[in-house]
Order: sequence, then C-alpha cells, then structure tokens
Amino acid sequence: MTTDPRYPIGKFAYDGVATPQARAGRIEEIAQAPAALRAAVRGLTPKQVDTPYREGGWTVRQVVHHVPDSHLNAYVRFKLALTEDTPTIKPYDQERWAELADTRTVAPEVSLALLDAVHERWVALLRTMTPADWRRAYHHPEYNRRIPLDEVLALYAWHGRHHVAHITSLREREGWR
Repeated sequence: MTTDPRYPIGKFAYDGVATPQARAGRIEEIAQAPAALRAAVRGLTPKQVDTPYREGGWTVRQVVHHVPDSHLNAYVRFKLALTEDTPTIKPYDQERWAELADTRTVAPEVSLALLDAVHERWVALLRTMTPADWRRAYHHPEYNRRIPLDEVLALYAWHGRHHVAHITSLREREGWR
C-alpha cells in the first residue's frame, strides 16, 4: 500500500505471470469487482457521493461511473483482439468522459447495474478463452505497442481494486462507516 491517495494499492505493474492459476485468480477478481464497488459505496449520503476522493480528484460518483466506462471499453477490446489480428484499439479521454453531464449527475446505482451486466458477459467470455486466445493482443496507439490479453487481464483486475480503494480509503480517512 502507498500513502499517495492517487494509488492507494500502488501503481499497476505487470508481473508477466501468465499461468492458468494466475489467470483464474485475475478472472475471479474481475468477477468480484462489481460487488466490491457496490459495497464501497453502500450507505453513502448524496453529499458523500459528490465528495472528491482526494484533493483535485474525481468525486465518488465520477469514480463509480468511470469503472463501467473503462471496463466496457476493456470488454470490447478483448472481443476485438479475439476476432481480429492485433487490432489497433480506439483510446478515449477518460478525464473528459468524467466531466460529461451523465457522469456528474446520474445516480451511481445506474453504473453499478451496468457494471454487473458488463462483468457477467466479460467473465463468461474470459472463462471460455483457450491458451491460444490468451496469446492474442491488440495494439494501443497511445503506448505504441502490442498489449497481450494476459497483461490486459492483469491491468483490469488491478483497475477494479484500485478504484474501490479510492472510495474505501476516503471512507476511512473521513470516518464514514
């Protein structure tokens, strides 16, 4: 863990482990992410939901909406990588998405339901992937490199925990029970 509120569980670092056991663990983390996010926001007041998780950071509401935005993109990127030869994915500006009206006003429950649905489909796909599927990749133009699906899986397992920790760390700092 770190004292930097931007990275309460540390920055993402891919360990290169691509065993069936590592994959199964990461898939389970992705499967559990919607429940973890829901638990992190359970019982928060409207004022608390509109509190930034850190100075200059997104509000809890924006974090909750960001997670399904991001994971929906990841799910689509997996499908592209599984059906095309190293496709170049379309990046998106997550900061600008977080400023859109829906992200600032819609109830968190809407995105929690969306995350449930996305993860149900995504996890079903992940659990059926073959060893050959896991060797597939996409090209990310922002990083100008090929990113293997094993690395993407690790990234999004971390990503869910990362944003849940933003909220749980805020709750702890503020004494919100």
